[in-house]
Amino acid sequence: MSITVTTWSLEQTSPADLRPAAEPADGLTIMRAEVPSPEFSRFLYTAVGGDIRWIDRLGMTYAEWERALAEPGTETWVAYERGTPAGYVELAAQAGGSVEIVYFGLVPAFRGRRIGGHLLTHGVRRAWDLAERWPELPATKRVWLHTCSLDGEHAMDNYLRRGFRLFETKEEPAEDVATPGPWPGAF
Repeated sequence: MSITVTTWSLEQTSPADLRPAAEPADGLTIMRAEVPSPEFSRFLYTAVGGDIRWIDRLGMTYAEWERALAEPGTETWVAYERGTPAGYVELAAQAGGSVEIVYFGLVPAFRGRRIGGHLLTHGVRRAWDLAERWPELPATKRVWLHTCSLDGEHAMDNYLRRGFRLFETKEEPAEDVATPGPWPGAF
C-alpha cells in the first residue's frame, strides 16, 4: 500500500537564529559518544525511530555503519537521564560549511518531558561550533535538517521554536511499512 509522505527541510544560517529551550529538571546530561560504535548508534537509531518508521538504516551492514560514523565531522550527542539513554542527535558535516542534523529524537519513554527542546538546542550549538573540534573542516555557515509527516507529532513545532526556517516542502509517495519497533516483534 502506498501513502503520501510530506518532507519539510529547515535551516538556520547564523548561530543567532537559535532560540534555546529551557533546561529540564536535574538529572539530564548530554555527552558526545566520542568512540564511533556501530552497535551503540544502531541501538539509538532503533530505540528512537522504531515506533515512527525509521527504516532507512536498518539494512546497513556493520561496515557501512563504521564508514558513516568515521566521516570527519560526524558526531553523536546522547542525552542521559540518571545514566539511561533518553535520546540523541547525530550531526554530519557537509561540503561548503553545512552541517546536517541527520537524526534527532527521544526514546518513547522520554517524550513529552521537556527534554527534546534542550537536546535540540545542545545539538544545534554543537553544529555551529563543529569546526572547533574538527579543524580540517570549514566554519559552519548553515545548520539544516529535514523532518517528515511520519515523525513525532511535536517534531516540527520543536524545530520552529528553536529558530529553524522552512526552505523546502516535498510530497512523495512511499510504501506504508509496518512500524519495525526497536527489535523484531516489539509491537
